[in-house]
Formats: sequence, structure tokens, C-alpha cells
Amino acid sequence: MSSEISSPFAFPAPGKGAALEEDTLLSPRFDANGLITCVAVDAVTGEVLMLAHMNAQALALTIETGEAHYFSRSRGKLWKKGETSGHTQKVREMRIDCDQDAVVIKVEMGGTGAACHTGRRSCFYRTIPLGAAPSAELKLAFTGDAPRFDPAAVYGKDGHGHDH
Repeated sequence: MSSEISSPFAFPAPGKGAALEEDTLLSPRFDANGLITCVAVDAVTGEVLMLAHMNAQALALTIETGEAHYFSRSRGKLWKKGETSGHTQKVREMRIDCDQDAVVIKVEMGGTGAACHTGRRSCFYRTIPLGAAPSAELKLAFTGDAPRFDPAAVYGKDGHGHDH
């Protein structure tokens, strides 16, 4: 993976109030760790596929290349989605929220179409039951989204390819 941006790029400092919310200048508000939250959704169906984080370099690479790049908090490094698994994300549209501290990318999945390291299409494959008081026994329900690939075969014996 090329982790180099063709031209060095620094995002401008975020504005305040209306300048931040109504201006056309991209000035992302990175958190104290230098990250911005990113939600990836299917470009056609709108299905939520995953939530990850981007640092300035990942955001710039995503904008420049049209391929999703993220910053792994657990590994402390930049990664291009699908670099290991082949399950790339071609960005079709990118939006930033009103105060520029989160982005949504509409993507076209490559490979088997699985966005999750568990082999499933979406990282959001379990539901939380509503209407009961939360307790230590609260059980999640699977949505029926079966794995599309074997994580152990793709990521190695532990099958752990969690990048976000």
C-alpha cells in the first residue's frame, strides 16, 4: 500500500459556528487523538457496513485516491481497506456532518462484498433487544448475515483481521 499522498496536504483549522457549519471549506475537526469518525455505507442500498476512524493522512488518501483508508486504533497505523482481504471499498461519495467531526462514505465493496473482519457483509450483524431493562443477561440476536469468507483462511490461524 502506498501511504504517501502525492502532494503534502494539511487541512485548515476548523472555523466556529456558522463558518464551520455553512462554509464550503473542508476543515475537519479531529479529536484529541487526531481522529475523525467514519461510517461506511453501501452506495446503492444505504446499508451501514462499518464504523472506523481516520487520521488526517487516511482522510487525505481517501479523498485523493477514491479508495477507503482508515487509521487502526488497536495497531496504531494507517491501513487501506481490503489490503489483506481483497475486500476493498471504492468511495462513490463522501459527506461530512454539520460540525465537521464525522464523515460518511458511500462505498462499493470489492471482493466477496464483506466489510467485516468476521466475514460478514456488515459489522452490524447483531441486534440489541428493546423494551427490557439492561442486565448482565441481556442477549444479542444474530441478524442472519452469514460469513462470506473464512477469516482464518484470510487473516491467519486466529482469524483476527480487525482493523478498526
